[in-house]
Amino acid sequence: MSRIGKKPITIPEGVEVKLEGQKIIVKGPKGTLEREIHNNMTVKLDNNIITVTRLNDEPFNRSLHGLTRTLINNMIQGVSQEFTRTLEINGVGYRAAKQGKTLVLTLGYSHPIKMEEPQGITYEVPNANSIIVRGIDKELVGECAAVIRTKRPPEVYRGKGIKYAEEHIRRKEGKTGK
Repeated sequence: MSRIGKKPITIPEGVEVKLEGQKIIVKGPKGTLEREIHNNMTVKLDNNIITVTRLNDEPFNRSLHGLTRTLINNMIQGVSQEFTRTLEINGVGYRAAKQGKTLVLTLGYSHPIKMEEPQGITYEVPNANSIIVRGIDKELVGECAAVIRTKRPPEVYRGKGIKYAEEHIRRKEGKTGK
């Protein structure tokens, strides 16, 4: 039995969960999320506690069990408290700025890179060398942060580029002289 899939999910105050067939809708103070649940999973809602069970012990169903429970838990966490991902920019002349709903990145190319905020995501630029991606959907927050990072990934010799705040770049030594 899945250790994660067995754990019940407690619904916090201010969060409302509805089950409509194989669709789960979660409403909270930050917004609303909905997701389609796989047919092999059964979701039960009793007294503000959600439990996820599977039909049988086939390998495919076992792999879905913990995943389904985690996705539902992330939806509940997202609508009650937003997810954030922080990026740092390192390099001379590299900087970020926000113009309305557009993130403008100056990363050493011949032109600035402009990125619009997707629906449900906000970019914050507290200073020129850091970007904070916020949103209620954990999957979308991670994807947007990864897309920003791909514009100039960190290079291993000088450490220039965009990296996650918690990421550690393994540095290479480079050429050595006589």
